[in-house]
Amino acid sequence: MTTASSDTSNASNPSHTALESTLLAHREQLLAFVRSRGLDASSAEDLLQDSLIKAMGSFEQLEDEEKLIAWFYQILRNGIIDRQRRVQTRRKYAERYGQEQEWVETPEERANVCQCFRKLIPTLKDEYQEVIEAVELGEAETEALAAELGITTNNLNVRRHRARKQLKGRLEETCGACAASGCLDCTCEH
Repeated sequence: MTTASSDTSNASNPSHTALESTLLAHREQLLAFVRSRGLDASSAEDLLQDSLIKAMGSFEQLEDEEKLIAWFYQILRNGIIDRQRRVQTRRKYAERYGQEQEWVETPEERANVCQCFRKLIPTLKDEYQEVIEAVELGEAETEALAAELGITTNNLNVRRHRARKQLKGRLEETCGACAASGCLDCTCEH
């Protein structure tokens, strides 16, 4: 009796062969469906293959072979949604952690830094001098300073980077070995 009921339930489930042949017959339509959701050809192919593997592993859940294509489209939809969520999560974290981290200087570090740079600030371009004085030496927030200057925060960060680079070059010219070692425990004459 148990054998007969299990044979009956297996008879109503599609076999791997039926699943494979039906899905292969509709492969181009399925692939076009995935591509229409904004995936490039390679990603669409990968998603289709992943969905086929999922379908092969869970085909026992399908009760009616006539609904095989609709069932598989649902697997594809779920795969597309999962992929979009992963992409959004990666973007969110890339944006969050890709931003420049602010470095906070301790009073001890500030006391050990070569003071020659203060004499060199007036030799920088005016816009670089302004950024160094406001952000590096002052307490100005980059967003507020960018708004005050009428530029974007990204533009200010580029300017800040260039200002630091120019100041570093001037320090290396002036202080030599001291600047090359990071200007800590300065040996230059002030």
